[in-house]
Amino acid sequence: MTQAIQQRVNEIQRALCDAEIDGWLFYDFRGSDPLAYRILQLDPTLHVTRRWYYWIPAQGIPVKLLHRIEPHVLDTLPGQTHYYVSWEQQRQILARMLASGLRVAMQYSPLNAVPYVSRVDAGTIELIRSYEVEVVSAADLIQTFEARWTDRQLESHQFAATALRRIVDQTFGHVQDAVVHGRSLTEYGVQQFILARIREAGMVTSSAPIAAVNAHSADPHYGPAETGSAEVVRDALLLIDLWAKRAETGSVYADITWTSYVGSTVPVQHREIFDLVRHGRDAALTFVQREIAAGHRPFGWEVDDACRQVIQRGGYGDQFVHRTGHSIGEEVHGNGANIDSLETRDTRRLIPRTCFSIEPGIYLPGEFGIRSELDVYLTEREALVFGLPLQNELVPLF
Repeated sequence: MTQAIQQRVNEIQRALCDAEIDGWLFYDFRGSDPLAYRILQLDPTLHVTRRWYYWIPAQGIPVKLLHRIEPHVLDTLPGQTHYYVSWEQQRQILARMLASGLRVAMQYSPLNAVPYVSRVDAGTIELIRSYEVEVVSAADLIQTFEARWTDRQLESHQFAATALRRIVDQTFGHVQDAVVHGRSLTEYGVQQFILARIREAGMVTSSAPIAAVNAHSADPHYGPAETGSAEVVRDALLLIDLWAKRAETGSVYADITWTSYVGSTVPVQHREIFDLVRHGRDAALTFVQREIAAGHRPFGWEVDDACRQVIQRGGYGDQFVHRTGHSIGEEVHGNGANIDSLETRDTRRLIPRTCFSIEPGIYLPGEFGIRSELDVYLTEREALVFGLPLQNELVPLF
């Protein structure tokens, strides 16, 4: 056991006391809960074939429960160790670990409202409840120990945001040059150009970026195929959504979306839709900045509402078909609070040292879609955006 691990356990116990929760029960079966491995700083490549439990009480000594054929899985963690072989032994020891009347945090979300948190299967929740304990969601604890960034991670995000912003300009320049010189360029070609720039910048991405023209831009998760993707031609609307992180362990993502018009005169409807999306984006950002500056910690759903109300008043509420934003971390969709009052009502508060996207969109099937995305990092009293300047108009490429 290292000093860092003991410090992490001490921090968890302080957080449990602050939350008035009696303890946090971690459970895993064959890698079913990757959050447990990260929060407890376990090696995610461990060969684990049996169930293990790790109980951290708000006060007192942690307890491990392991199968006898895998006794060393939790050797890096402090605490007493118990072993089981049969299912009866497992349940008897759990009953002794968990006295009735306890409030126990687990990776569980009521009604699966936040699927990022729901890592423990329903049967295991039933088992723990059978000991007459109250199971509560570990969602806010997960934010505290999984979604907050270190200084090094913040620096990696700034690097990624600056690089992606540069790649946006390079991509639009590449499109402009191809059209001017009459070279054939497809959505797939634009996507591959972006991927090459991401690699050149020393970054990696979990999946290929979005490059979509005209009607394809009305599909929020459109991905161009190598064959059959649309040509990027004059007077087309082009949407690009790109996300990447530095290719170093522990780095975190940046994630931005820009739109351009491959022409000189942006159509009125395109400009009006972009302006409405931008106003929604900026209303959400202003709300967060005002609340954080006042020392408040808004809920994720409140930020979504601040954005969504603008677009609803503009008459396009039914065409804004996804949440306003998502948590960002080592995965592009992280495990902190999402900016969501649509797909879920995210009741997690936005806390310092976490990051999330704000990315409203309006999608007109068969015609076009526009999305504008920025990332917000929170300090104690500021909401910061990197990768400037922001997009404030639909970019005409000629």
